[in-house]
Amino acid sequence: MEIKNCRKCGKMFNYMDGPQICQGCKEAIEKKFQEVKDFVRDNRTASVAEICEQCNVESKQVQQWIREERLIFADDSPVKISCEKCGAQIKTGRYCDKCKKDTMNNLTAAGRRPEAPVKHEPRGSASHKMHTFNG
Repeated sequence: MEIKNCRKCGKMFNYMDGPQICQGCKEAIEKKFQEVKDFVRDNRTASVAEICEQCNVESKQVQQWIREERLIFADDSPVKISCEKCGAQIKTGRYCDKCKKDTMNNLTAAGRRPEAPVKHEPRGSASHKMHTFNG
């Protein structure tokens, strides 16, 4: 366990893992998240700017919650973010469905065992000589 200074308030705290913020700041962020979540539920067509203004929260924090898939918007919401791989507009997360599928296919292919190479006998070996039948 380490002693660190909170990146939000500067207070010293026992750091274990995760974001380098104290328990008090973690609780304040979680309380703010619940406020934003309730606002979004009640105002389905609100933009990120409106959310930030009404809830007094930074756009960067809202974007983080969207990337973490903690905030998910309705289909008719104007809030969209870009897929980190192809740039397509998505409602939540880091990647669009196509890029997620491509990544899973690539991981699956990478996890397969390579097939054993086919052994070819060198020319001149017994199996490559011409055989004749005298009968």
